[in-house]
Amino acid sequence: MAIYHLEAKIVTRGEGRSACAASAYMSCSQIYNDYDGIQHDYTKKRGLVWQNVFLPPIAPAEWKDREVLWNAVEAAEKTKDSRLAREFIASLPVELSREEWIPLLTDFVQTNFAAMGMCADVAVHDTDGHNPHAHILLTVRPLTEDGKWQSKTEKEYLCVRNGEERGFTAKEFKEAQAEGWEKQYPYKVGKKKVYMAPSAAEAQGLERTSKNPKSTRYGRQNPISEKWNSEEQLITWRAAWANAVNRALEQSRCPERVDHRSHAARGIDEQPTITEGAAARAMEKKGLVSDRCELNRQIKADNALLRELKVLVAKLTAAVQKSVSAIAHAMEKVRQNIIVFQYGLLFVQGKRKDANEYVEQATVKYGEYKNIRNRIRSTLDRRKKLQKELDGLSVLSIGRRKELKAKIVALTEEIRELKNDEKTVMGVFDKKDTVGMKEVAGEISKAEARIAELNAQEVDFSNGISCEIVKYGELKEQSADLDQDKLSDARLALRPQMELSARSRIQSNLSSGKISFRDYEGSIRNTDTLLRDKDMSQRHVEQTRRKNQETTYEIQMRKSHSYGQDR
Repeated sequence: MAIYHLEAKIVTRGEGRSACAASAYMSCSQIYNDYDGIQHDYTKKRGLVWQNVFLPPIAPAEWKDREVLWNAVEAAEKTKDSRLAREFIASLPVELSREEWIPLLTDFVQTNFAAMGMCADVAVHDTDGHNPHAHILLTVRPLTEDGKWQSKTEKEYLCVRNGEERGFTAKEFKEAQAEGWEKQYPYKVGKKKVYMAPSAAEAQGLERTSKNPKSTRYGRQNPISEKWNSEEQLITWRAAWANAVNRALEQSRCPERVDHRSHAARGIDEQPTITEGAAARAMEKKGLVSDRCELNRQIKADNALLRELKVLVAKLTAAVQKSVSAIAHAMEKVRQNIIVFQYGLLFVQGKRKDANEYVEQATVKYGEYKNIRNRIRSTLDRRKKLQKELDGLSVLSIGRRKELKAKIVALTEEIRELKNDEKTVMGVFDKKDTVGMKEVAGEISKAEARIAELNAQEVDFSNGISCEIVKYGELKEQSADLDQDKLSDARLALRPQMELSARSRIQSNLSSGKISFRDYEGSIRNTDTLLRDKDMSQRHVEQTRRKNQETTYEIQMRKSHSYGQDR
């Protein structure tokens, strides 16, 4: 069975470790550490299957020698608690051969580490054939384009301007200084040390106590290092390893698959087992009882019991679901859902019809309005030209002047009639002037957009009805072995409350809260037609009528009895 395991560790001097020692151990080789003068010799260690060093294109070629690489790492780190390397330990699937492990690891390391600028030292261990795993040792300091180590962090000075404090690197401060930002230095104020900007301190005549400006405690992290160290990146690497293993298993035509997610993330209730380790297994082989192995045995037993209980619960659930009351409730619930969808369908279709009528009528009327406006402008232009010609004529051109005046009067009358027609069209839209009419085009566009929304809603309601009909068919099949008369009686007993609930659901979805009785009754009829339940609906109507008659008869009998006592 393929097992997912990808453990991430940091090799740090603060824990007494060194990158040279870690590399020598995983490669079963001998490496001399120039930093502390210790020779690390693991040449007698067994179980090495394969090893290789992967470099990004910008790294020096001589780093292909792991001793040169990790001594360069040790030399770049100066502090006693420096982080030297990042180590991954990955389980390899036993379903794959040793020859298949190599391309799996090569592709994973080159894609996820070397391509990001890291140097990777990789080794595969398989001592007894039961626990094959890979060690991947990675550099944690980014490289420059010319193969030099970058800084992990950069000094960040806390500068001030107008009471606001902000951090800048040395390069950023050169530009920020021109904008009025100042570094803060410690000044003696009474018996206290206070960080202030030099301009403010000089104005008060204060004395500086140190030349070191105020800065953040750890500086600003290199953006590349920050990404490599992030939890999001670790999750990405874990997912990438799961995908790489699954691709290799698929290519090898193995049915097993692995998943990097936790049991909780996958919705699995079972408790995960813990890593036993070589020491615990060695104790078990000697006949001793290891606490870790014993805990795993208990976890496996608990998980087996949990699986049995789940199977039992599933059987009981299935039995309950097949009972008359459960099937009846499920079928009436489906009917209730379809009634709600059917009402929504009728509501949407009605709204869309109104919107379509508005768009059609408004488009025609708005077209008439624009035509009238064009005719008014054209007529005004003609009258303006005639008036200009009239104004330019001599008073002696009596005949022409008379002719022009008659035409101007006729055009004026035509303009007056057109403006009356314009007001009539404006009244259709309840607008008073041309400014209001400019809004009409937007209103038509909004109505067209509303029609598109209603079309989409109609599709949603139709799809919802189709899904519920499929569920109803499945319930019909499940109820085939049940007593149909009892099932019908149980459904009819539930129906009044279910229809009341459907009405409440419809009411809550309407902004007005008012239900159309005609549409509601129509949605019930349509639903019964779709479900082919007209006979049961008729029984429901008949039962309701009979119950109303019985109620009326009881009331009449009580009144008659009361009248006899009074006499």
